[in-house]
Amino acid sequence: MSLSSVALPAVAPGFTQQAVGYPSLFLLVLIGALVPVVPTGALVSSAAVVAFHRAAPFSMALVFVTASLAAFLGDVALYWLGRRGMTSKNGSRWLEAIRERAPEDRLAWAQRKLADHEVAVLVLSRLIPAGRLPVMLACLVAKWPVRRFVRGNLPACLAWAATYQLIGVLGGSLFAEPWQGVLAAVVLTVLISVAPGLWRRIRGAAAG
Repeated sequence: MSLSSVALPAVAPGFTQQAVGYPSLFLLVLIGALVPVVPTGALVSSAAVVAFHRAAPFSMALVFVTASLAAFLGDVALYWLGRRGMTSKNGSRWLEAIRERAPEDRLAWAQRKLADHEVAVLVLSRLIPAGRLPVMLACLVAKWPVRRFVRGNLPACLAWAATYQLIGVLGGSLFAEPWQGVLAAVVLTVLISVAPGLWRRIRGAAAG
């Protein structure tokens, strides 16, 4: 029996998981950036948990690069489609999708902050649940060219990927089994995403 026949079974499962996992993560985060119904933060945190437990060289770096690149390309594509809708006589379904997810109060907040802080607001919008699309719409209304949006969105996507990867690492370090860390990371990201909406409802009910 040759050395290669012994080594191959041990290497193949991990290699197969990486070959399937990273393209899947890229595709899902890209789709989530274009169609904001996929919980992309939870995906990144879950991938980080698996990479943490695998302890393979460069696994964490590959998760970070894959997630941030997919988020960046998805955001730029959606912004470009929104720009086309702004200049079109009949608009576009992409622009309408952005407007539907950017309530008037959130848009007004985004416009004020964008005028004062510009790039910093783009970074913050990626970290605040439901903050990305109002700020993107504010950039569209302000007629930012795609190149200007790209310069501000790149650090935003890097910060977003790093934040949710850190959540995954924390979840992975607390539990011995990967599935436990994944579950903890998903629960935490869901709580982070719904907490602002719940707080606004509670505050509105108290004010009413």
